[in-house]
Amino acid sequence: MFLLILKRLGLGFITIFLVSVIIFTGVEVLPGDACTAYLEREAKGELLEICREQLGLNTPAIERYLSWSYNALYGDLGYSLSGEKPINEIISVRVRNSLILAVTAILIGIPLAIILGIVTALWRDKFPDIFISTFAIFSMTIPEFISATILILVVAIWLNWLPGIVIVSSNSTVLELLPNIILPVIAISMVMTAHMLRMVRSNIIQVMSSDYVQMAKLKGVPYWKMVFIHVLPNGLLPAINIIALTIAWLLGGVVVTEVVFNYPGLGRLVIESISDRDLPVVQALALILALIYVGVNLIADLLTLVVNPRLRTLQIRK
Repeated sequence: MFLLILKRLGLGFITIFLVSVIIFTGVEVLPGDACTAYLEREAKGELLEICREQLGLNTPAIERYLSWSYNALYGDLGYSLSGEKPINEIISVRVRNSLILAVTAILIGIPLAIILGIVTALWRDKFPDIFISTFAIFSMTIPEFISATILILVVAIWLNWLPGIVIVSSNSTVLELLPNIILPVIAISMVMTAHMLRMVRSNIIQVMSSDYVQMAKLKGVPYWKMVFIHVLPNGLLPAINIIALTIAWLLGGVVVTEVVFNYPGLGRLVIESISDRDLPVVQALALILALIYVGVNLIADLLTLVVNPRLRTLQIRK
């Protein structure tokens, strides 16, 4: 078991290393550099040289990568050109805002998806299943920007129940943000819940048709006892990875939703940095989002190994 965990950790570190190389290389191969992107028409002569000297762009690429990765390892992500302040200061408040949005959506969406997935599986092809599955397919197929726009139109404009656009600044307090996250949370939860409940439904239906469940029926085990003891634990276990992917997607910042609702999170910061051609911030954000995806999926893999002894046995045999 310990060796398996070390193996997964090693693969996680290798993935992060490769991602950092790809991110740095991707920025390097772009035409020009951070200074030409920032200075634009004024990118010439002494001003350009001063900028490159300040950012260390005159040194070889390998040295810059080693310096950037070493500093990033210790939490120093560099300096923003457009914001003219350390990137850590810019990102920290955006991380907090995205966490507020993500945690709220997780606390609502994941339990709701599990409950609805169980309901649709146990009442397969009956009215609850048909109604919920139709709504789930509807939510999955409509692009996020359309569903978000419809929510703004109906709830904010026609009914005038909630604010449609977040107008508070990124530095606002949590209490100031909370009234503004209701519509973004609904928009995110619709998509997240739809995908997860379909996965839960499929897993539980598969478990219900397995041999040991059929044997339990033949032995006269009470239906609900069989469901809670045999079906749900085994049916929900494969959903761990999809839950991890969903959490990574949320923590990484839901770009479309944040842009539509003008929510000051990581997703909107990505778009703003690209628009401002602030390459150091884009580079730092790409690394952070990659770390979130790799980290959350690594935790999901380890959790799956811990709670599923069959996977441990298969890994050991390999």
